[in-house]
Amino acid sequence: MKPKALVQKWVDLFNAGDAQGLANLYHDDAINHQVANEPISGKSAIYEMFKSEFAQAEMTCVVEQILEDGEWAILEWKDPLGLRGCGFFQVIEGKIKLQRGYWDKLSFLRQHNLPIPPMSETE
Repeated sequence: MKPKALVQKWVDLFNAGDAQGLANLYHDDAINHQVANEPISGKSAIYEMFKSEFAQAEMTCVVEQILEDGEWAILEWKDPLGLRGCGFFQVIEGKIKLQRGYWDKLSFLRQHNLPIPPMSETE
């Protein structure tokens, strides 16, 4: 599957809250790095991440645009609450090898009435 089509499928599964379906789109040793968090390594850890996130908040990804360049797809998105972000997906042999997402975690936590973690001494 080409990167753009794979990311569209990713969006459909994300909007369905399908953690297992999403995890199946990744290589066994894939990395998902939402830059507001530590990187997640491996398909099973990525599944657990999505499962946990879907349990915490109802999320919807509204596609602004999906661009493709070689083995990369770039997703620009928004959600119904006004949050915006983008994601970069490296697709190799029809599966996601690396994903990086950029979004405002503090705004997300506030919008979903989730606890805001205390700042560490190094921040």
